[in-house]
Amino acid sequence: MRLLARATLAELTAAWEAIADKPDVAPVRGPETGLVMVRGRIGGGGDPFNLGEATVSRATVRLSTGEVGHGQMLGTDKERARYAAIFDALFQNDAHRPAVEALHGLIAARLDREDQRKAEETAATRVDFFTMVRGED
Repeated sequence: MRLLARATLAELTAAWEAIADKPDVAPVRGPETGLVMVRGRIGGGGDPFNLGEATVSRATVRLSTGEVGHGQMLGTDKERARYAAIFDALFQNDAHRPAVEALHGLIAARLDREDQRKAEETAATRVDFFTMVRGED
């Protein structure tokens, strides 16, 4: 679900188009967009507090083969939420699982490249501070 939520619309669309024997997809709920309350804890163990609201899109679909899939992600892209739900349902079908696992691999590889690039950019701005010790004279 994490990988599908972080997928781009282009990745999801290309993976859907690559599936030869697509099952029919019927919406069960949504796609729809709404707000959720984000809660936090100070120090990880303190009293919970309301941090603010976040926009979330979600969808639920049923495939003609009987599987039900759910998709949710931050933001307002309803189409991405629908595709995420479709791929969640496809993952439950043994015939389509390899295609979904291939999509997971592509998304994970892209996220790793983005993380590596961000780490390199951050390392380039790193400042090493050191302390000089003066002699007693």
